[in-house]
Amino acid sequence: MSEPACQLYLISPLDMGGVFPDRLARALDAGPVAAFQFRVKDMDEHEAARLAEPLLRICADREVAFIVNDSISLAKRLGADGVHLGQDDGTVADARARLGKTAQIGVTCHASRHLAMEAGEAGADYVAFGAFFPSSTKDTRHVAETELLQWWSRLFELPCVAIGGITAENCAPLVAAGADFLAVSHAVWGGNEADGVQALTAAINKALAER
Repeated sequence: MSEPACQLYLISPLDMGGVFPDRLARALDAGPVAAFQFRVKDMDEHEAARLAEPLLRICADREVAFIVNDSISLAKRLGADGVHLGQDDGTVADARARLGKTAQIGVTCHASRHLAMEAGEAGADYVAFGAFFPSSTKDTRHVAETELLQWWSRLFELPCVAIGGITAENCAPLVAAGADFLAVSHAVWGGNEADGVQALTAAINKALAER
């Protein structure tokens, strides 16, 4: 998760039943995607694992990192590429101990410079800031400004992820500010997933050319 200047990081919708594996394959085939985050809420781990397994294979076949949201134990059970931790989901040290040295560990830092620096010092592989725009998939309790991305990318080498209501139409300032990844959900899954990925890719490339 550390090659081009800004990459797509897809976050799953909460409903991944039915034909969702086909939708994921189409999205990943539509353009470059660095990572896919498997996000479920209030689901038994056995059921979550059953749901995740075909998606894990789709990502592995395309060399897209498969990141589990919130649950270190589910990430370990699946042999996932990593885990994304909220502020109440366990420590980076625990995740590293249980998932190994090569696991990608990300931490939600909201709009806090302090939380991001703490995560970096703890050994996180990336920090996530947001929400930058109102989100249709999560309640917006923390609002981040583009200056936060500028500050972080100027001072630290650790990659940063921008999250929260990001679309092809509004992402350019985040790319210009130095976001390494754009985490998107509704902008892809809310319509035709291939079109969504292609539109976001075009917008990122345009913003990078102007950066």
